[in-house]
Amino acid sequence: MASQNKQSGFMAWYFNTNLLLKILIGLVLGIITGLAAGEHILWVSPLGQIFVHLLKMIVMPIIVSTLVLGAASVNPAQLGKTGLKIFVYYILTGAIAVAIGLIAGNIFQPGKGLNLTSGTTDATVDQPSLIHTLINVIPTNFFDALSSGDVLPVIFFSILFGIGLSFLRNSNEPRLRNAGETLYTLFDGAAEIMFLIVRWILQYAPIGVFALIAVVFAKQSASTITSLGMVIVAVYLGLAFHLVVVYGGLLTLNKLSFITFLKGAREAMITAFVTRTSSGTLPVTMRRAENNLGINRKVYSFTLPLGATINMDGTAIYQGVCVIFIGFAIGAPLSFAQQVTVMLTAVLASIGTAGVPGAGAIMLLMALKAVGLPIENGSATAAAYAMILGIDALLDMGRTGLNVTGDLTGTTVVAKSEQALAMDYWDSSASQESREHK
Repeated sequence: MASQNKQSGFMAWYFNTNLLLKILIGLVLGIITGLAAGEHILWVSPLGQIFVHLLKMIVMPIIVSTLVLGAASVNPAQLGKTGLKIFVYYILTGAIAVAIGLIAGNIFQPGKGLNLTSGTTDATVDQPSLIHTLINVIPTNFFDALSSGDVLPVIFFSILFGIGLSFLRNSNEPRLRNAGETLYTLFDGAAEIMFLIVRWILQYAPIGVFALIAVVFAKQSASTITSLGMVIVAVYLGLAFHLVVVYGGLLTLNKLSFITFLKGAREAMITAFVTRTSSGTLPVTMRRAENNLGINRKVYSFTLPLGATINMDGTAIYQGVCVIFIGFAIGAPLSFAQQVTVMLTAVLASIGTAGVPGAGAIMLLMALKAVGLPIENGSATAAAYAMILGIDALLDMGRTGLNVTGDLTGTTVVAKSEQALAMDYWDSSASQESREHK
């Protein structure tokens, strides 16, 4: 399969090189070129503007196609108590995770004093009150919200539409069921097309990142490197806190050993960290759930695939820190209402965007748009976003590892509540160690 994906001919060397490596190279070259050439490199600015346009182009189609598909994929009739418990767990831990990310961002304040400047006035966005924001989640005109790029109303309507489509697909009336399947196939095809377009755009990302970063460093000093370092520190400390306090706390409250859990889950955690894909790690996660943790197949066969789709605790922490960074970097620290909006966006968007390549970066675009900081040509927001994209590979490893760990934690807790957890796997560490070789 891998050989079939290899490109040949002109530029084959470029397309066959690892994408994340190319983006990192673009970041480094942009820093070096910007510092060395100064304002003489500003002519590359249009290359960055093209990248900004491409990113803005995909946001709304991604939201609609993936959220409708994600909500429609869950069969309401099959949820039951187990499904309801795991769904509530995923939503609540996701909200806690983004709150941790926002708190970490406010404590470390990455980007403060960076003062990225541009020809636009990012910091003068008029933000509505919190109550007004919550009310406006419900659109009065979906198509008007879609055309104006109003993220939260589009997310809300897309989820409702997807839930309605799920009921239609599972209707007892053949006409409605056929109509539902036809419409589901249409959105499935639309989502696959968007995934393909995202992959195309990401091939241009190294060039766009190089141009945007070169312009930033041509105008700023090397102090921006310190700010990016603070982002990495804040994200990883947030991930560690969520792992130990939230997951460890939930397991302890359910009288389950956190250490035993880590021993049983470590192969899945390491695989997710290295491969940076929750879906690709799923076979390993399922095997460890049964062989190491004693979880009944009837539970994990539903909860783990669902978690790979909608549970994004690591991404939520990353998003909280990065939005705070961008706010400080452009001289527009986020208000409390804006930070609540970030939480709403992260929790709602997680239902569908997990399967999208570059999901974290796309969710960050949604959050920025929702709080009134859209990516515009030549804006400081676009420059700060490019800086995050340059280190995204380093952050992606940690957040994916936490995502998969969260799936296993929730599955374990729910399985125990449903008497679907073999407790002998937890009572004897020796027997568990032997199972790791299965």
